[in-house]
Amino acid sequence: MRYVIIEDSRLARLELKTLLADHPHLQLVGEAANLPDAKDLIEQSQPDLVLLDIDLGGDNAFDLLAQLVFVPRIIFTTAFAEHALQAFNYPTVDYLLKPVSAPRLAAALAKLSWSVAETGSALTAPTDRESEQTAAEPAPSGPVLDADASFFVKDGERCFLLRLGDVELFEAIGNYSKVWAGAQAPLVYRSLGNIEQRLAPGLFFRANRHQLVNLKAIRSIDAWLNGGLLLVLTSGQQVEVSRRQSTLLRQQLSL
Repeated sequence: MRYVIIEDSRLARLELKTLLADHPHLQLVGEAANLPDAKDLIEQSQPDLVLLDIDLGGDNAFDLLAQLVFVPRIIFTTAFAEHALQAFNYPTVDYLLKPVSAPRLAAALAKLSWSVAETGSALTAPTDRESEQTAAEPAPSGPVLDADASFFVKDGERCFLLRLGDVELFEAIGNYSKVWAGAQAPLVYRSLGNIEQRLAPGLFFRANRHQLVNLKAIRSIDAWLNGGLLLVLTSGQQVEVSRRQSTLLRQQLSL
């Protein structure tokens, strides 16, 4: 299992690495001391687990998490107990108060190992608890996601892996996006626009303000009201394409 350490204290990073040396199934793939470096590290390395401090030298962990498209599993390591409730809005395995002891860390890793044994890897999307954040999201960075990119999501107590090419539809639900993939429809904590900017060109199409459709999931296309189009997806779900977007879709599909 691949992990990163996000901690502004060099000594604290060293202590964590020393403790984690007793867990050979874990592989350290990087560490960062501030928000910009942490964001780049997570999006480039796509780790299974992040050991994350709250205070990142003027920024905080929640500023970082708000900028990530897909969030790995998290073990918080912090001196601040008051953020525990907010922490569990994310895919948090455990919340450890400093100084972190070897037995407490081992117990947190045991929780993670149980989860991974059930799902095959680590979770990369937060819980579906509503967020109070309403600030505009920055444009995401990181690798473009093609049809073969895979990510884990959580739907209630279930965790499962999704291949991006198997997603029929992304639908905006406030600050979240619902991921429609067959019978599954979990939420991920990302706006529709933020997700759209990470998708490979030609994979999904913006049908309207609220929905992104996988072009390969379209079963049929019919004329609809006011010059629009009605898409029927492979699952049978129907999506209305606005008049303006219908013109773009016709051009893209040479209709």
